[in-house]
Amino acid sequence: MRAHDPSAGGDAPAGAPDAAVRTHDLSADGVLARVREAARTAVRIHGLPDAEITLINVSENATYRVDDPATGARSILRVHRLGYHSTPAILSELAWLDALREDAGVRTPRVIPAPGGSRVLTVPGAEPRDCVMFEFLPGTEPPEDRLAAGFERLGAVTARMHRHARRWSPPPGFTRFHWDYEAALGAESRWGRWQEGLGMEPGVLALLGRLDKELRERLHRFGRDPRRYGLIHADLRLANLLVVGDEPPSVIDFDDCGFGWHLYDLAAALSFIEHRPEVPELVDSWLRGYRAVLSLPAEDEAEIWTFVMFRRLLLVAWIGTHTGADIAAELGAGYTAGTCDLAERYLSGTLG
Repeated sequence: MRAHDPSAGGDAPAGAPDAAVRTHDLSADGVLARVREAARTAVRIHGLPDAEITLINVSENATYRVDDPATGARSILRVHRLGYHSTPAILSELAWLDALREDAGVRTPRVIPAPGGSRVLTVPGAEPRDCVMFEFLPGTEPPEDRLAAGFERLGAVTARMHRHARRWSPPPGFTRFHWDYEAALGAESRWGRWQEGLGMEPGVLALLGRLDKELRERLHRFGRDPRRYGLIHADLRLANLLVVGDEPPSVIDFDDCGFGWHLYDLAAALSFIEHRPEVPELVDSWLRGYRAVLSLPAEDEAEIWTFVMFRRLLLVAWIGTHTGADIAAELGAGYTAGTCDLAERYLSGTLG
């Protein structure tokens, strides 16, 4: 999830801090100051002592643009949040990102190793932080006025990613988390419990509780057959795509990649816009692009709105635990209210 969130980016606001973190300033400014110092150290270790670093966004991680005045070269530095991913999990992410580019022709950013060859650089200190340097890819986020065409291209790229994941043999030690019901909404609730989201009045809790129950049952029936469930990007929102003209999009920010339902990638692409009237057209465009590469059975297509609502309820939880994020502050309790409107339609069978 990419959004500007000065309360996340690494420490206690989204989870219980460890003993070392408790000794530090946990304010947004305090967190970002330490993250920025880690970024400066990482850039120096990469041999760029005079580089300028500019914060692009903060969510689970902090992402900086790095400009080297000596050469004019530009790169991207990601400073990982404490406790979200282990170093082996980050290396696993990078392995798939490389394989997609080399084997499937999906444009992903290359990793720029630190001197000595480390692809994940652990910056030392009281709070050691993992950092990764990436090449800077050209392009911009897909334009709002051409979403249908963009979704068709996205559907095709997504199918290529799914096809690759089905055939790929991950390297030894490969580890990524799951985006199944338990991880997203159940016992684990990785982004927090939706019941603790914003605007949770009794009627809202009751309605969304009915939605939760329906989603749990339908996902259980849908099952985790490898033709439906496998390694996915899990956050293919427009903000994580870069386009140049009419070329297929480059795909960035694999931080949430893991094991989940293939249709979750479509649901994630609709994040925060699930209510818009053009969504059925966008879904049709995505399906057209996807089916140009891979088949998608009609019984799978029939559950698309199950995954859209699954993602939507997960985002209700995310907003509740990321109140410092710009988009969370903008949407607030109104997103919960909108979720209730969609839930009523979904539960009555009139959504879609």
